[in-house]
Amino acid sequence: GWGDLGAFGEPSKETPNLDQMASEGMLFSDFYTANPLCSPSRAALLTGRLPVRNGFYTTNAHARNAYTPQDIVGGIPDSELLLPELLKKAGYVNKIVGKWHLGHRPQFHPLKHGFDEWFGSPNCHFGPYDNKELPNIPVYRDWEMVGRYYEDFRIDLKTGEANLTQIYLQEALDFISKHQASQQPFFLYWAIDATHAPVYASKQFLGTSQRGLYGDAVREIDESVGKILKHLQKLGISQNTFVFFTSDNGAALISAPKQGGSNGPFLCGKETTFEGGMREPAIAWWPGHIPAGGVSHQLGNVMDLFTTSLSLAGLQPPSDRQIDGIDLLPAILQGKLIDRPIFYYRGNEMMAVRVGIYKAHYWTWSNSWEEYSKGINFCPGQNVSGVTTHTKEEHTTLPLLFHLGRDPGEKYPLSFASDEYQRAMEWISGVVQQHKATMLPGVPQLNVCDKAVM
Repeated sequence: GWGDLGAFGEPSKETPNLDQMASEGMLFSDFYTANPLCSPSRAALLTGRLPVRNGFYTTNAHARNAYTPQDIVGGIPDSELLLPELLKKAGYVNKIVGKWHLGHRPQFHPLKHGFDEWFGSPNCHFGPYDNKELPNIPVYRDWEMVGRYYEDFRIDLKTGEANLTQIYLQEALDFISKHQASQQPFFLYWAIDATHAPVYASKQFLGTSQRGLYGDAVREIDESVGKILKHLQKLGISQNTFVFFTSDNGAALISAPKQGGSNGPFLCGKETTFEGGMREPAIAWWPGHIPAGGVSHQLGNVMDLFTTSLSLAGLQPPSDRQIDGIDLLPAILQGKLIDRPIFYYRGNEMMAVRVGIYKAHYWTWSNSWEEYSKGINFCPGQNVSGVTTHTKEEHTTLPLLFHLGRDPGEKYPLSFASDEYQRAMEWISGVVQQHKATMLPGVPQLNVCDKAVM
């Protein structure tokens, strides 16, 4: 979550390596994911396109989020061009370490979509399962399944002990060393998942955080990032290597407080389109190029990593499709601010839009009364009357409007009668109309699941 790093104000200051990364690079305070859930946001990162364009959304229930646990048959469409596929044109070798989450069947395997190497799993470390009707989730090295979570790759649910982050770290260091030695340009997508419930950490980190097991996991990730950056420096390639740290969605408050993170001052968390669900910690690091200690208020999105990476490799984004990511290099290297909106989607519904400092909600919803009555709460301790609703509330005629500078927690909607509201909504309405004109019929759709899930 946005509030999990010391550089973003977390009071225990248990992320010294990420904080140093920010002090040596640039911190983005207004950086977003493309969806408040894992799968669609990862699809958006690797395609540069909103989930409603790249197929990672659902229409089986209004404003449902697309999701791919092991009982969903779909995945990333063949028609999509992923970042590693395009980087190959510039001679890059590409590796994914950790969580793929874009389909588990053979046709969706990452090595069929531009990656040359993979160590990790198609899904999260859910389980353990009975291994008869529902087997535990596999872990792969390239095309070969090398084991399963909870069996060959142990996760102790009682203590939270698992050494997966250390395994993933070594995979990253070895890949970097190999391709530095061969002088091949490389792209590493390091997608660790230790802070996803059930949270885990290696033995040496257990009990070391003031924040409990979740903090232990954050501390291990922080130290791992530090080792990767130091490895680049030791090999003498840090000035030739662009590194970006961010998250796929806000901290999951449903698993708080023991296994949930912090979204700082923002409202709600994962699975919602409030700021806590979609605003992410983000740090860019490139010694000798990015001025140290910078803070950018550029509105950024994970989709921009697609376009920015292509720009770094001297490549143009595909011209035969709508690309939603922008090139952030002018903002990162020259401090420029690029005018662009942020669209907040759940499933196939545009829930909200941010333009400048203003955010307009066209729909509000946290989760259903049925789920809420069972103890499932995406906004614990954060009820805002008329905003964190448990029914899907439509505001398309008169959107709820917030000034995120004065009110980052989305607690005080502007008066409909105010001049400020009228001016801001006139501006935002024009942006929304322009966006809707790009949403042409025929966008691909996820091969919808066997059973409806959130």
